[in-house]
Amino acid sequence: MDAVQAAKSGHPGAPMGMADIAEVLWRDYLKHNPANPRWADRDRFVLSNGHGSMLLYSLLHLTGYEDFTIDQLRNFRQMGFKTAGHPEYEPGGPVETTTGPLGQGITNAVGMAMGEKMLAAEFNRPGHEVVDHKTWVFLGDGCLMEGISHEACSLAGTLKLGKLICLYDDNNISIDGDVGGWFTDDTAKRFEAYGWQVIDNVDGHDAAAIAAAIDQATAETNKPTLICCKTVIGYGSPNKQGTSATHGAPLGEDEVAATRKELGWDAAPFDIPADVAAAWDGRERGAGEESRWNEAFAAYNAEYPELAAEFARRMAGKRPRGWCQHADKSIAEIDAEGAKMATRQASLRALNAFAPFLPEMAGGSADLTGSNLTRHATSTPISGDDAKGNYVWFGVREFGMTAICNGLRLHGGFIPYSGTFLTFSDYSRNALRMAALMKVQNILVYTHDSIGLGEDGPTHQPVEHTASLRLMPNMSVWRPCDTVETAVAWRYAIENETGPTSLVLTRQGLPHQVRDAGQIAAVARGGYVLKDCDGTPSIILIATGSEVELAMSAADALAAEGINARVVSMPSTDVFDAQDADYRESVLPAAVTARIAIEAGVTGGWWRYVGTEGQVIGLDRFGESAPAGELFEHFGFTTDNVVAVAQDILN
Repeated sequence: MDAVQAAKSGHPGAPMGMADIAEVLWRDYLKHNPANPRWADRDRFVLSNGHGSMLLYSLLHLTGYEDFTIDQLRNFRQMGFKTAGHPEYEPGGPVETTTGPLGQGITNAVGMAMGEKMLAAEFNRPGHEVVDHKTWVFLGDGCLMEGISHEACSLAGTLKLGKLICLYDDNNISIDGDVGGWFTDDTAKRFEAYGWQVIDNVDGHDAAAIAAAIDQATAETNKPTLICCKTVIGYGSPNKQGTSATHGAPLGEDEVAATRKELGWDAAPFDIPADVAAAWDGRERGAGEESRWNEAFAAYNAEYPELAAEFARRMAGKRPRGWCQHADKSIAEIDAEGAKMATRQASLRALNAFAPFLPEMAGGSADLTGSNLTRHATSTPISGDDAKGNYVWFGVREFGMTAICNGLRLHGGFIPYSGTFLTFSDYSRNALRMAALMKVQNILVYTHDSIGLGEDGPTHQPVEHTASLRLMPNMSVWRPCDTVETAVAWRYAIENETGPTSLVLTRQGLPHQVRDAGQIAAVARGGYVLKDCDGTPSIILIATGSEVELAMSAADALAAEGINARVVSMPSTDVFDAQDADYRESVLPAAVTARIAIEAGVTGGWWRYVGTEGQVIGLDRFGESAPAGELFEHFGFTTDNVVAVAQDILN
């Protein structure tokens, strides 16, 4: 209450309404160590209703996390402090995930609970349960209204995530007021239908009732649990509690004073009495929890040293010894094969080469496994009864799938990947944004990347999606042209630990491009000279994906007319842009202003590469339903058109 008042902005209602629930959970049940926020077998706590961030910051301060000093709380929502308006994930810190966009926190938590169950199935042995922790979630009405919560919670029930426990702040209030006008679901029945255990009508201000509900939740091992806590938003505020007035604004000085009186709290703002501070301090208890786990892990290591070493490697996020040599060898073998295939098939070829070497890779598809080709030769699907595997049947849940994979990565021990059609990346847009904002590794396999999928028509033909993904900060986007570029893109995605990577792949077959060793190495720089000419080029053709073949054909046709053309393949603009100036100049010399960019999508992003004297052959409209070959010809993706545009520029 005081922090929100000091900031002159924030959300006091949820923290005040859930404080009693938090006190029981954090002091009596949550397994965590303030001195080591990231020890492997800690419980995960997710504040899905992230606008209630001051509750989390208060809990972190009271229990002894050194980064969350009282000064941090005094400076809630201020520049340079960790107490941001909504919780923000930092590697090594105690905030497990960035929350705020409602519904994504619970979905991340589903991924975390999946991670616990999958690791337990892989590493635990009789008498040695080195993976044994819970995922706790606070969530509100808003989270349950969001469609993503339906996607995630349905799958959680199917997978029997018994160590996922959600405490629902059932206060019947959202920003617009009493939710009775727009949210009349029978939430309990809905979650029962998902296969959850539901503990309904718990008094969220009665510590004994809350504890009894948590005890019942932890006793259930085959079902996730929803505890519906009846609470009063803004609890303790005599004139505003129970109303939307407490949701997203400070209470005001007069109401703050009245609330202190109502609650019998006479300490000054940000002054925590010594006895209260001592009762809350969780450092000794947390150190004991971790110490007991360390002893158990030492015994596990003595009996299963190889498993223990692998578990430690996975949780530390380190790739296996020899990875670089294996990746180099695999890419060389793929190049030697010289196969013509769709890049979605090339993606599977790369997965078959890399995944057996990386047991931490876990992935799936949104009901398009046979189209996205995400199930490699060593994939083992998981189920509610058997979680020992690495493949997830996500069902038609693109948004949920992406946010679950964020949670799987945040849990630790996995490199997640997932697949759908590129046009459906829009469904998962905000989860992509959250991965990029948190700089969390998440590999997105997007197939059917252009009008090249033909007869399915404009509803399934992405034209703006690749450009849109490129606009997102921290999102790396690759649109490879053949098997080699696809393998390099996969390697980059596996090694990219500072953000998500989108792999944009074709349905139609593409030819293998011949390269020397230097060119193969240059693929990893995002853009390189694939075909050059004698002397200074008269024109440069820049292309990605399926249009690289077209650029190569046009370069040959121009050469036959005595025109020197250079072909630059640019599978990743963001990686190319990150290269040093000298390298970029060697690929795209400033003196050559005659340039054409060719990509079967919107043209906007390409003008930065072709300049005012160049041209972009693209598609600034939606497609049509027709065979792919007819569409490419209709929209000008032909050798003759590229040659004509080149001649026009040069003339």
